[in-house]
Amino acid sequence: MSTKADNTIALPAVIDLDSLDGIRDGLLDAIETGPVTIAASAVERVSTNALFMLISAAETARRNHFEFAIEQPSAAMTCAIERLGLGAQFSEMMRG
Repeated sequence: MSTKADNTIALPAVIDLDSLDGIRDGLLDAIETGPVTIAASAVERVSTNALFMLISAAETARRNHFEFAIEQPSAAMTCAIERLGLGAQFSEMMRG
């Protein structure tokens, strides 16, 4: 899921407990080496745990002095963020 050259991680359509480990591993590698871009346009369903994981990854990237951006979040992802009241936490990292 992660491309080392540009640290882009493409999220799958369904981000549930079964997919979190793979996404987490990609994030851990990426946030240690440079700026991270999350491609989120394909997301159709996202778990609360996944959203908290992205907030944590963004904070780790910030502490490492790297940019962390979520590009083109899908309507489903944006809706889940707003429904859970996490808009403020995601506002700085959303692009497009």
